[in-house]
Amino acid sequence: MKLGVLTLVALLLSGMVSMAGSFCSAQDEASEEKSIYDFKVKTITGEEVSLEQYKGKTILLVNVASKCGYTRQYAEMQAAFEKYKDRDFVVLGFPCNQFGGQEPGSEEEIIKFCTDNYGVSFPMFAKLDVKGEGADPLFKYLSGLETAPKGAGDISWNFEKFLISADGKVLGRYKSAVSPTGKEMEELLEKQLPKTGKKVG
Repeated sequence: MKLGVLTLVALLLSGMVSMAGSFCSAQDEASEEKSIYDFKVKTITGEEVSLEQYKGKTILLVNVASKCGYTRQYAEMQAAFEKYKDRDFVVLGFPCNQFGGQEPGSEEEIIKFCTDNYGVSFPMFAKLDVKGEGADPLFKYLSGLETAPKGAGDISWNFEKFLISADGKVLGRYKSAVSPTGKEMEELLEKQLPKTGKKVG
């Protein structure tokens, strides 16, 4: 009888410890809220960099392709970058070949295409996957967020856009058809960006 009571007490204590551990684990996960600054990516020339280097800048992050109906948006992305770069704004381009095989080239071919045809001078990164099991951790994170106007879920096509605040929070996710220089995006940027850029020195 005593043995049975002792066994019951041991089981109860074990269950309490397990529950406490689970509670602490859940608290830890909740407190460790990620931002884009927690991710490293490779530039289009192969250098690994942390996105923390863009801290303090509003970011328009776009998965891009060279043979898409939306490829003309490279010109709009460059125009937005030139217009607002002195107000702490940057465009980041991430080539991906998962949609219709529309980014088949090497990194060298991609950057040559972008600069020759659209004068791209904003940062470009190495080709990666943005959906599926092999998706880059950055895009797994971004596509898992409940955002507006387009909610969580897989990237659905080339030139989807994430607008990210100067403190690394995702402000919105936009479909491919949303123009980087259109009224919707311009109004968002005007509200988000400082009136003048930061002084250097």
